[in-house]
Amino acid sequence: MMAVAAVRSALAGHAHSFAHYHGPVEGPAQEVSFHGKHGYHHIGYVAYPKYEFSYGVDDHHTGDHHSQKEHRDGKNVVGEYTVKEPGGNVRTVKYHADPHGGFFAYVHNSDGNNHEGGTYGEGHY
Repeated sequence: MMAVAAVRSALAGHAHSFAHYHGPVEGPAQEVSFHGKHGYHHIGYVAYPKYEFSYGVDDHHTGDHHSQKEHRDGKNVVGEYTVKEPGGNVRTVKYHADPHGGFFAYVHNSDGNNHEGGTYGEGHY
């Protein structure tokens, strides 16, 4: 009975969350073997990595607002995450990575304090 009341209270109004996941691999696994440092023979399995996920929290009571989504197809990854910071700024980071271009991220802050160029800004890492 207590669990039902807690669920009803949570559903009554202040928080919302979601989660979605599909993956993590596609196709048949391939056996991989190798010899370790001390002559041990190791066998493992790999498959083509392919997945997508998203999740988020929107809690008006605690002020916790964040979300992320990502899609991977082989060595190509595209994603985005958003965080509402304590001061009210909403930081959004959009990123992608591939074997030819490396990692690329663009950071946007809702208060206009964007980091273009430097360590946290737009560019390859």
